[in-house]
Amino acid sequence: MKLIAIDMDGTLLSSRNEISPENIKAIKAAQSKGIEVVIATGRAQFDAAKLVKDAGLSTWIISANGATIHDKDGTRVQSISISKEDTEEILTYFIEHGFYYEVFSDHTLYSPNNGRELLNIEIDRIKTANPNADFAEMEEAAERQFSQEPFEFVATYKDILEQTDQYYNLLAFSFHDEKLQKAWDRYADREDLTLTASASRVFDIMHRDVSKGNAVQKLADQFGIEQQDVMAIGDNFNDVSMFKIAGTSVAMGNELDGVKEQAMMTTLKNNEHGVAYIIEKMTT
Repeated sequence: MKLIAIDMDGTLLSSRNEISPENIKAIKAAQSKGIEVVIATGRAQFDAAKLVKDAGLSTWIISANGATIHDKDGTRVQSISISKEDTEEILTYFIEHGFYYEVFSDHTLYSPNNGRELLNIEIDRIKTANPNADFAEMEEAAERQFSQEPFEFVATYKDILEQTDQYYNLLAFSFHDEKLQKAWDRYADREDLTLTASASRVFDIMHRDVSKGNAVQKLADQFGIEQQDVMAIGDNFNDVSMFKIAGTSVAMGNELDGVKEQAMMTTLKNNEHGVAYIIEKMTT
């Protein structure tokens, strides 16, 4: 094994958004053997970098589902952005249909200043229609979105478009499955875009050339590492592109239904230090 690509949410991170001491130890042990460890996440780079730094780790970071690659020093070495025209059209749709949304740029996450209100409206509607729904899980999912940092809240999407930023990922969040599916179907056939799901209740839209798999492949090529020497670990559908280019693909024990069928093997759950378990198993 010469390169290990690791997802964050639901994989490296516990349900408390922490990297466990067991996972930290395993990653450092792998690095001490000369293995390149790469974080590959749907999160923005600055958000992922803080989590990595706080854990005392130093790794390359693939962020925004593969739209950007940063080296261990935080220098951006590749970025693939969405055009402003596509950004405006997609955000217009999100707003017209009452979606909570996020826009990933180089330095911040843009989000509507009424974001919590939008999600609370959906929760209230579900309470009326289905009083037995798991509202604790819904509120936890919402808070997980707001746990990222830093945010810049805007009154209108036009405030975003007035910036000179590049836009890497447009994320839509909803508790209504039919609403998400309708939006997905609207953009699924667009040849200039890539759609994926980085978590339950969300979907992400990026440039057509963006995927975690493409980014991991680029780094493997840069490092001169063959496919059979790459291991990818993840739990969600945005990790499947990594599975396809890796010699060893590993789904977490807590994977979303349908993901483990895309992987060669499974490991323990994220709250059971599944990353540490499989790294130790495959590198000793």
